[in-house]
Amino acid sequence: MPELRRLRPQPDDRIAFFQGFLKRPKEVGSILPSSRFLERRIIRGAELTRAKTIVELGPGTGGITRAILRAAQPDARVLVIEINERFAEVLKRMHDPRLIVHQGDASDIAGALAVHGLGAPDVILSGIPFSTMQRQTGREILYSVHDALQDGGIFIAYQVRDRVASLGRELFGRARVQTEILNVPPMRVYCWRKGEPRPESKRRRHRLIRRGRPTPRA
Repeated sequence: MPELRRLRPQPDDRIAFFQGFLKRPKEVGSILPSSRFLERRIIRGAELTRAKTIVELGPGTGGITRAILRAAQPDARVLVIEINERFAEVLKRMHDPRLIVHQGDASDIAGALAVHGLGAPDVILSGIPFSTMQRQTGREILYSVHDALQDGGIFIAYQVRDRVASLGRELFGRARVQTEILNVPPMRVYCWRKGEPRPESKRRRHRLIRRGRPTPRA
């Protein structure tokens, strides 16, 4: 297990995060790294103590990544997929044997897993700002998440706005949502479990029953 001081954010990391926001605000999505309150909320929802393979999309300079590593089991593997070259270099300085830094696009999770010899993840977490990207790009990333995640696996997206909720509903159904106000800006944390019954489907089935029409089989 790495020394905890190596997992603490350094002043240069915060500067790199701020500079990354100034250069590519649509990719970073926030001017400040995540607060410890947001980190705790995300970690609780992800059930990381049970996870063997964890994927994080858009980790930035690694605020959530450090929280993941503190909570993950000693034999877990944590694959972070970061498109920003400078952020990827910052992440590599953590020197945790469980951590794998992959510079690439979040729409190709399967490819990143294959490159590093990993199977279907138990958990995928994302801080990528879906509200600042084209809807089709957002759909491609969510399809990548859905296809890669194992049945029963958890997907968590923490966002300022709610676009991911409508996009995610197409694949995962309705999300469980919590709001962390002790963060700048306040963040919504959306959580799905792959394979859970969709609330929309249940309501539609009930409407069909009331109207005397046959219901589709699962």
